[in-house]
Amino acid sequence: MLKREEYIEQAYFFQIVGERLPQRIPLQDVILQVRDEVLATTKLPLALDYMLAELCHSGTIYPAMRQLEHYFTPFQTYLMAEAESDDGKFDLRTAVHVLKSEAEYRAASPTRTGLFMFQLECLCHNRLKYDSGLKAISEDPIYDKDWKEWILIVRRQIGIVDLADLIYVRSWHLANKQSAAAESEQAMLFGEQEGRIALANRQKEPLFLFAALQRQLGYPKVPRPKTEADSVNRLLSLERKVDQLVQRIKLVEDDARDSVDLSKFYKKPN
Repeated sequence: MLKREEYIEQAYFFQIVGERLPQRIPLQDVILQVRDEVLATTKLPLALDYMLAELCHSGTIYPAMRQLEHYFTPFQTYLMAEAESDDGKFDLRTAVHVLKSEAEYRAASPTRTGLFMFQLECLCHNRLKYDSGLKAISEDPIYDKDWKEWILIVRRQIGIVDLADLIYVRSWHLANKQSAAAESEQAMLFGEQEGRIALANRQKEPLFLFAALQRQLGYPKVPRPKTEADSVNRLLSLERKVDQLVQRIKLVEDDARDSVDLSKFYKKPN
């Protein structure tokens, strides 16, 4: 785990990238600008220099983040790799918003339960790969041995076993009901409250489980891809441009055949 100031500067970096990407500023220029803005007493300026060199060399920055595994977590690297993938549908702007929210949560008072639910919800909402995503989550240094083993179990059973059941059987709510907490060989990873929420959401839409846990645990809401509000206007504008192109192509073809009828462009004087 890094110091709190490192996560604060990471959140600022991802925030600036998310703000300046829609302005079509090259990512190299953004990194150079942020390089001079972030706190010099942190390790982030050194990481940005390495990321900039990798970006200029290969056009991507996730290989540099993978080499800096002592500074960036495997989950952060995985999100950036999916965002920079040629065949992926995970947008880079959404990725930096997720990374910003996660860094801000780590800089506050993160819990293992809240961070895991945030990361898992990120995989679900953005339709990322569970296999590689959960493997990256399990390698996060915030999780101890019991958490790592359970996350790998979730990796194998997600989609087969209900997520609410996976949480419920590892909660103190079930252990207290059975009065066998001391005899249980499995570590209880979730508290009484999380167990009750999971029990109430069994056989229901997982979105309800995520929403309830987000409200109760207080972890950030997962950013989602934004839908363009003016999509209908954009469609109409595209249709008009296509019509104009059709008219121009027709004029070019008529001019090539020397059969342009200019009379239809005449206008009678007032």
